[in-house]
Amino acid sequence: MNEPRLKYGQLAPNGLAKMTALEHYLNTETGLEASLLGFVRLKISLMNGCEYCVRVHTAELKKMNETKKRVADVGDWRGSEAYTKRERAALAWAEGVTNIQEGHAPDAVYDELREHFDEVETVNLTLAITTMNAWNRIAISLGRGPEQESSGQGVAALTGATEPGGVKG
Repeated sequence: MNEPRLKYGQLAPNGLAKMTALEHYLNTETGLEASLLGFVRLKISLMNGCEYCVRVHTAELKKMNETKKRVADVGDWRGSEAYTKRERAALAWAEGVTNIQEGHAPDAVYDELREHFDEVETVNLTLAITTMNAWNRIAISLGRGPEQESSGQGVAALTGATEPGGVKG
């Protein structure tokens, strides 16, 4: 899709600004590691097939000096030894929340998550997962224009706002 179906950033700037504010909170106030959030966002984007978001979050992880192996292995993280137990629990939770068709995220995945994340971290990680799913669905359903992609500004290009915390679509 070369042209967005709607210029949604211009049509609903206040709504997208609220989502951007939530991303800012997640990136700056939760204490969750930037790389952990990056891997979770990349995994969700791969699952949802959001090519734009995959490119953005791959580039962000590379800027964090993450290894090529860790970035490349996210799609099949279970088959890789490149991730910590905490990261593995977060990636499993991201899958469970994203694939919610069964009516709930699996109890075993939640139990494993809670071995590595306290209650507040669990809520904040779940907010990060659901927010990334929302960004993916907006980008996939309404489209991303080449002007947003080439600008390198992600969410800011859509909302016309400055992105806090370097958050990108």
